[in-house]
Amino acid sequence: MLTFSATAVSTSDTGLTVKARDFEFLIDEPAALGGGDLGPNPVEYELASLLGCLNVVVHLVAKERGVTLSSFSATATGSLDPARFMGTSMQARAGFQGIGVTIEVTGDADDEELAQIARIAEDRCPVSDNLAHGTPVSISIVKQVAVEV
Repeated sequence: MLTFSATAVSTSDTGLTVKARDFEFLIDEPAALGGGDLGPNPVEYELASLLGCLNVVVHLVAKERGVTLSSFSATATGSLDPARFMGTSMQARAGFQGIGVTIEVTGDADDEELAQIARIAEDRCPVSDNLAHGTPVSISIVKQVAVEV
């Protein structure tokens, strides 16, 4: 079993500096959603995370099946209704209504083989699995106690 973690510190009401292993990155909202537009927003990172995972798994599965891929590019798109996020309506879910991914490759596989690789990769991609199967999330907020010296 592998365990991954990330830690974060707020830089503003919408901005966050995140550390994961030895890497640091920014998350922010676009100006249209009240942010400083200093980095991708959380759902854009979610789409990017899915694409990053699929890149690894598609290449892995292709190699296992004896397929050589000489290029890989992908686009992920999702639409969401911001009303619940903004607190103006609780009718729609807060997250994406669905996510579509288009992967373009060059290599020595025919369309049928590429469809098999896509099916297997979707099944084996941890991020796709998390998105498709409602991974339990537990959130708690704890109050820090100020220490007087």
